[in-house]
Amino acid sequence: MVSGDMGVRGMTRIDGKTAVVTGSANGIGRAMARAFAAAGGNVVVSDVLVEDGERTVREIAESGGTAVFIAADVSDVAQAEHLIANTVERFGGIDILANNAGIGGGQLRLHEVSAEDFDRVIDVNLRGTFLCSKFAIPHFLARGDGRIVNTASTYGLIGAPKAPAYCASKGAIINLTRQLAVDYGPDGIRVNAICPGYIDTGLGRRGPRLTTEEFAAATAIREKAAGMQPLGRQGLPAEIADVAVFLASDAASFMTGSIVTVDGGCVTTFNYGEASN
Repeated sequence: MVSGDMGVRGMTRIDGKTAVVTGSANGIGRAMARAFAAAGGNVVVSDVLVEDGERTVREIAESGGTAVFIAADVSDVAQAEHLIANTVERFGGIDILANNAGIGGGQLRLHEVSAEDFDRVIDVNLRGTFLCSKFAIPHFLARGDGRIVNTASTYGLIGAPKAPAYCASKGAIINLTRQLAVDYGPDGIRVNAICPGYIDTGLGRRGPRLTTEEFAAATAIREKAAGMQPLGRQGLPAEIADVAVFLASDAASFMTGSIVTVDGGCVTTFNYGEASN
């Protein structure tokens, strides 16, 4: 139980706790890993991108934090189980699981999406969240405490154009978050989700696969869409990471099953687009 006279700064610390952050080689996950370490946690950086993941670990170490890298494809049962088991072996336990690993599904309408591509998005985004949670929860139950922070999306709250697999996966993560909160709240396990809006991540791993012209055009579209939000800009990965640390900390001790939008007000208003210009 948190002391009532503890300052907010102290409550948002996670000193000595061990946090696993999936999909933390780049973008939002990388920012989360760095933020958890800065808040005093031992961080397990996990991704399929080994070189980028190890870079994240070096950045944390250079800042005085504690981190290790464990490669894992979270959609694979054996690799997800190994990720959690290896974490417990190295740090003696696990306190926080940030299910952040995710992929997009391209810009296609449903009838244009192959079954294989649809399955891959569901496997990484939803199945990965299920598997990592499945293997972490027994350790949380043994301790009578645990915190899960799922990365969903505003696309899980609304219908978005040409993103059927992504919208489906993120909508499912949102309701899985609520369901886990119901089942495991009595055991002292809190489960919450963050729904980021347009975040300036350089389009993540898609950037290297786009031509200079395609990248510039995609960036312009994102910036224009973000400009029509109430706050009128894209968010920064660190702004998502700060909320993740809050949800994993004692400052959020009475929050579970919460779906927290961090989107510049994107889903609060009807977007008239060109009609409003």
